[in-house]
Amino acid sequence: MPTLRTLEDLEREGLIVPDPRLEEAAQSLAIALTPDIVALIDRADLANDPIARQFVPSPRETEIAPEELADPIGDEARSPVKGIVHRYPDRALLKPIHVCPVYCRFCFRREQVGPGGEALSPTELDAALAYIREHGEIWEVILTGGDPLMLGSRRLRALIDALDAIPHVAIVRIHSRVPIADPGRVTAELIAALKPQRTQLWLAVHCNHPRELSAASKDALRRLSDGGLPLLSQTVLLAGINDDVDTLASLMRALVAARVKPYYLHHPDLVRGTGHFRVSIERGQALMKALRGRLSGLAQPTYVLDVPGGHGKVPIGPSYVGDDPDALLIEDAFGKQHGYPG
Repeated sequence: MPTLRTLEDLEREGLIVPDPRLEEAAQSLAIALTPDIVALIDRADLANDPIARQFVPSPRETEIAPEELADPIGDEARSPVKGIVHRYPDRALLKPIHVCPVYCRFCFRREQVGPGGEALSPTELDAALAYIREHGEIWEVILTGGDPLMLGSRRLRALIDALDAIPHVAIVRIHSRVPIADPGRVTAELIAALKPQRTQLWLAVHCNHPRELSAASKDALRRLSDGGLPLLSQTVLLAGINDDVDTLASLMRALVAARVKPYYLHHPDLVRGTGHFRVSIERGQALMKALRGRLSGLAQPTYVLDVPGGHGKVPIGPSYVGDDPDALLIEDAFGKQHGYPG
């Protein structure tokens, strides 16, 4: 089966029923479901299936709330040259490509990604690399997009070599869905391309539900880890997909068992047409408290919000410290309070 890319493909596979609103949803964000993702879908419960809900367009995407934004985390305001986002002093995003193996319906870059985005031209990439060379404060470069692992191994190798040659760059981080959505792309050639000579490369894998960790995905993660690559995970907190403690606990444990360190649990961004995915911060904090009492520290992600307008990520997890300075109380992982000398 090829990757499903049209409403007709989805209808033929029995994943949608015709609805005129789906045409509008498909125009606002490209469709792509790889065979690996399609194989994970429970066709007997499509409306509630946590895999289908992430990738199959929904008529609800046409419902735009007033607070939702085309650029919810302010990339454009922090983009000095095409392909670069420089939000923090010591790190910068480099977006070499805007194509993904799959298109998540909650994507915060849904206005930018898709087959029409393609890759930076050689001239644009040279300008982006020149910007990094000219800014000695940039210690870490984060390759994102799109999905950088959609680049061919030769082009990816050349890009990493170029970053490796910039003396003040110490860390290269790649954000990718490929090991989950298209694990067959994780070949020996690709892994070899991910090994800079001087800098350290980290790979952050996007995974939202334990069922995404198929046998093929676990094998791809094993190959990456055996190849010497440290692995992190990023998860988006999504209503009806993973906003319960059992699902999150199962996911984080499965990631650690696959040698992936849980890194961020993202509060969903104010993306246009994604209100049906969002949960309250209060709900997210309650889930984090529940995880603290039942999960190893090794399996605890940091719950973060990307402040709208380009102001960066902040941790928004629950507090365990009381607000009375004269009677300082500390809440333990099981909800009991204890006095502590201030």
